[in-house]
Amino acid sequence: MRAVVQKVTSSSVSVDGEVKGSIGAGFNVLIGVETGDTEKDAVYIADKITGLRIFEDEEDKLNLSIEDIGGEILAISQFTLLADARKGRRPGFTKAARPEEANALYQAVIARIREKGIHVEEGVFQTHMVVDIRNDGPVTILLDSHKLF
Repeated sequence: MRAVVQKVTSSSVSVDGEVKGSIGAGFNVLIGVETGDTEKDAVYIADKITGLRIFEDEEDKLNLSIEDIGGEILAISQFTLLADARKGRRPGFTKAARPEEANALYQAVIARIREKGIHVEEGVFQTHMVVDIRNDGPVTILLDSHKLF
């Protein structure tokens, strides 16, 4: 499972011109589920997201977590995070999980985050979305439950 975590001042997601999710300060998180991922991967990603210390403390050091600042998360499923573009010019998506499996594990990540008391807004699974991101810093962190990077 992969996630792209972006520290934001605000973020929103729209489908057909209608806002489906919107947050203030916190994280915009893109989540990609790989074939073979399990609940263990979902727990790993959720715990990494909520534990990341990438918000400034009183000394301007990146030392605070989203829990520490009372931030919010906008979670968006994105199978293209599993793209393989090593050959040719057209990426392959064979590593991406099938929609039913992917949605279940995507929802497991969100549920685990919500259990920690963090407000989570969502995109619309398997739909064309427009995402507005006001990246703060910019700070962008890549996570992989298989620890490939």
